Amino acid sequence: MKRPTTAKTKLAAKRIGENLATWRKLNGLTSQQLAERAAVSRSTISRLENGDPTVSFETFLNVCRGLATLDRVVEATDPYETDFGRIRADQSLPQRVRS
Repeated sequence: MKRPTTAKTKLAAKRIGENLATWRKLNGLTSQQLAERAAVSRSTISRLENGDPTVSFETFLNVCRGLATLDRVVEATDPYETDFGRIRADQSLPQRVRS
């Protein structure tokens, strides 16, 4: 059974979609041109830019690559780029985390 998407996740998807649309426009690309770069359909670009959280992770990464923002996305998720991550790096990390 699929869990419902939380309001916070929907809001994040909307904001990320808006950000991607802005990056596309700043790069002077049409949605069709970006779709071709990302090897997806124009309607998929539209879904992503409109904040559809069901668009695949692979598609999101391909679109970021097409916008030349993929490295920034990778950096944004790197825990060692944060104070917390650097502090914890000095401690041994567990092999597995169980809930």
